Amino acid sequence: MAAPVRMIFKAGLASKTVSRLSLKCQAAVQRCVCSTDQSPTVLRTHINVSPAAFVSTANVPSSHSPPVTVTDEPDLLFQKLVVLVKGHDKAVLDSYEFFVTLAAKELGLTLTKVFEPPNAVERLTLLKSVHIFKKHRVQYEMRTHYRSIEIAQITGSTADVYLEYIQRNLPEGMAMEVTKTAIEKVPDHIQTPVWDKESQQEASQ
Repeated sequence: MAAPVRMIFKAGLASKTVSRLSLKCQAAVQRCVCSTDQSPTVLRTHINVSPAAFVSTANVPSSHSPPVTVTDEPDLLFQKLVVLVKGHDKAVLDSYEFFVTLAAKELGLTLTKVFEPPNAVERLTLLKSVHIFKKHRVQYEMRTHYRSIEIAQITGSTADVYLEYIQRNLPEGMAMEVTKTAIEKVPDHIQTPVWDKESQQEASQ
């Protein structure tokens, strides 16, 4: 008999809680209906925001490159520019020679001479084995091939651009030697011969 009594008691509590929830829901619905009858209130206000408020004052580098600066300094003038390239692989050297001459022609440079200097051969004779006498030997031969490209009448700025371009594309295992012959102005103390100065001094005395 104790079990049915407990079930009835729990059922009574559940009915009470349901009735309370229903009353609360009805009160909330009545409040919402009453609030809709009244004039709506403005919840958001308009804020005047100018575009200047979003402008950053940080020093951000611009993506545009600066304009070309023009200086009064005269550009250097080279009478001759000699590019000497050397390597051990002749096929790679031939390919690089074609690339260098093609780049010079595209830049409008004056190629005066492109030739192949004599090869440098170095021979090294060693024992074939370290455990025997000098009866059996082996000889190693190292060959170095050269290419020479001469360019005439080139300015300093053009030479810098051209050399940087071909040096960046220099294959591995190769070396480059650059010789520049600049054109300089004759100093004032050399323009007039010494004997003319001596004759003028004697005439003045």
